[in-house]
Amino acid sequence: MDLTRDTIISFGTVPIQRRLIDVGESLYQLVDPGDVALSPNSITVHGLRPVDLVGAPSVDAARGALAEAIAGKFIVVWYAAVESAFLAKLFGGTARSWRKRIVDTRDMLAQVESGETLTLSEVADRYGVPVASPHHALDDALVTAQLFLVLASRLEARGRGSIRQLQSAARRSFLRRAV
Repeated sequence: MDLTRDTIISFGTVPIQRRLIDVGESLYQLVDPGDVALSPNSITVHGLRPVDLVGAPSVDAARGALAEAIAGKFIVVWYAAVESAFLAKLFGGTARSWRKRIVDTRDMLAQVESGETLTLSEVADRYGVPVASPHHALDDALVTAQLFLVLASRLEARGRGSIRQLQSAARRSFLRRAV
């Protein structure tokens, strides 16, 4: 993935409220990337071809729907470096500024257990979270939401589970990697 060239072609959001996943308020949308050609790797990984995106809303139109879905909320993601870069590209600001609103479940995992770097699907399997369609934006969002709740419960049992604490830990981890 080339974060400077590539753009979003789909997104999924799954709200978490009061430790519950609100699947009924989930949002999935395809996005027409405009003049940005899909890379062969993107087509292979996401299973979305240019023909699948014909008639999808433009990036500008999708921006509004995504902005509404994340307005005033913390954003729980699997890999903050990627998501913050795309959010900065889509909405402006810097990846670093977007990190202030992001809780990275990969960082949470590092606090629960140390060890090898795993994919979202591998971690989901380890914690018994079902994966229906890897690399599908909505399924990835649902899996990430479930992992967030599992990992937050484990961190809370260690006295480190509030959103503020999780976000603070995520920022510290980000700063360590950035230095």
